[in-house]
Amino acid sequence: MRPKIDDTWFGSITVDGMRYEYDILIRLSGKVRKRKKDLSKVIYGTSHTISLAEIEELYRPKVERLIIGTGQEDKVRLSPEAADFLADHNCQVDLWPTSKAARKWNEAEGNILALFHITC
Repeated sequence: MRPKIDDTWFGSITVDGMRYEYDILIRLSGKVRKRKKDLSKVIYGTSHTISLAEIEELYRPKVERLIIGTGQEDKVRLSPEAADFLADHNCQVDLWPTSKAARKWNEAEGNILALFHITC
């Protein structure tokens, strides 16, 4: 069952009544997990560029779409290698500021993963 995002503010996101004060992933199963942003930080020095290593950790073969919340100020981007990987796997990627991405997640259907960056 896909969880519902209740709200998001700078520094937090609330999913099914549970508040998280760190970046999260939502798996195909609906489980919420902490984002492994060190996989990107070690390469780029920031979690604002999502690395291929981070996408490979997140991606699953049945995924049709990945929704990325790019932060409250829309700062997060995919690295070119990560974007190429997702394109090669026919995975649609939607990047929106986190508040809009949360609304899109709640409306979405199908085999979808999500990554939400909760600060800038």
